[in-house]
Amino acid sequence: MGSPEFPRLDHRLARTVPLPSRPSKVVREALAGPPQPGSTFREFFGRLPRLLAAEELRAVVRAVRQARDSGRPVIWGLGAHVIKVGLNPVIIALMDAGYVSGLAMNGAGAIHDFELALVGQTSEDVAEGLAAGTFGMAEETGRYLNECAVEAMTTGTGWGEMVGRKVLELNAPNADISLFAQAYRRGIPATLHVTIGADIIHMHPSARGDALGAASFEDFLRFAGLVARLEGGVYLNVGSAVVLPEVFLKALNLARNLGHRVEHFTTVNLDMARHYRPSENVLRRPTLRGGRGIHITGHHELMVPLLAQALIDGLE
Repeated sequence: MGSPEFPRLDHRLARTVPLPSRPSKVVREALAGPPQPGSTFREFFGRLPRLLAAEELRAVVRAVRQARDSGRPVIWGLGAHVIKVGLNPVIIALMDAGYVSGLAMNGAGAIHDFELALVGQTSEDVAEGLAAGTFGMAEETGRYLNECAVEAMTTGTGWGEMVGRKVLELNAPNADISLFAQAYRRGIPATLHVTIGADIIHMHPSARGDALGAASFEDFLRFAGLVARLEGGVYLNVGSAVVLPEVFLKALNLARNLGHRVEHFTTVNLDMARHYRPSENVLRRPTLRGGRGIHITGHHELMVPLLAQALIDGLE
């Protein structure tokens, strides 16, 4: 028995519409300008297309500048990769321009920042060290950062603040490129958020679980205090796929629970790939009551300097 017969549509009866009257997403005015030899950055930026990620980048620039100009916070959550790809000088320049109201980093961020400050180098071959059991066992890194945690616990000082102070007390040769040290010098809050067992310093003889927990908890409360004032501001999550998105969500909830109005603000996630937690806990869930979440995908070593230069040059 053969297949049942179905009515055949006659395409000759289909209706068409005039092309000029059809709504279109791309118009000539939105196209990129051709590259020109010897262009300034302002000219280059102005030739970017008025489409997709280029327009999103302009939106981030506008939001960050508006927040700064209106006295609202611009808070940066930085994963360690931002430091490892050489962006500390860029972030410090943004501090001086008023585009950083607070910094939040994970444990690896503090480790790489401290090592750069102390010896001008960081990031080891994990596989090679793991084979010999020497991975992560640099003596100074563990001793000083764990010492900072103990001092923070015993004095009630923030851990990130203590790290910045320690870099300066040691007269570290490269303190000028330490985010923690330069934030401390400028009176900018810098907080440190760790997952116990996830960082190399937790393997060291000097590690104390009570200090790690107390110091990180104190910094969580300080970070939550910053987030409580985020109305009209911007939170940028750059390079943290798990820890900082979770910390930000809890800090925001605590602020709202305690009666702070934090509804209309901009969140930005800038990373090489799109991950679940930043998408949900930074961009979507926090802005459901107002504001906007913007996701820009790209390499940090390209996108952060591009964003920073646009801010410094006053572009949109």
